Amino acid sequence: MELPSKKIINLIGAISCLGLILFALYSEHILLLEPCPLCVLQRIAVIALGIIFLIAFIHNPNKITSRIYVFLCILISSFGTATAAWHVHLQNLPADEIPSCGPGLGYMIENLPLKDIFGMILQGSGECAEESWNFIGLTMPAWVIVSLIFLGSIAAWNNFRS
Repeated sequence: MELPSKKIINLIGAISCLGLILFALYSEHILLLEPCPLCVLQRIAVIALGIIFLIAFIHNPNKITSRIYVFLCILISSFGTATAAWHVHLQNLPADEIPSCGPGLGYMIENLPLKDIFGMILQGSGECAEESWNFIGLTMPAWVIVSLIFLGSIAAWNNFRS
């Protein structure tokens, strides 16, 4: 049995990212789980990865340009994985070490310079330490880690193969 083409696997990667975002939106609007600033960064990483998969699907790149897509996918999935790993770290801190809650993302965007916002988001806050959902013992950011490592690996394998 022959493997699906690079083009089809890039489409499957884009659809997978769409599925992750749809679940995040379901969790936010139906389960009423408000995303913290680190969750928002993870969503941005998943969306960006999905866009790269979609562009690779539409473009159907040659050998050289497919390497560019591999680099971008690995870069984006690494950023998202690192952000989610920091989120999991915050969730596993002892109660006395959890940072205090900071201002909301909307407030930060309206009132602070971009460099300060990014630093505050990456630092995390008390709201990021909440474990409001889990499946099979893994929290949502842990599932983001699993998903981004898997999708980044698929992107690298798919677009490096001949």
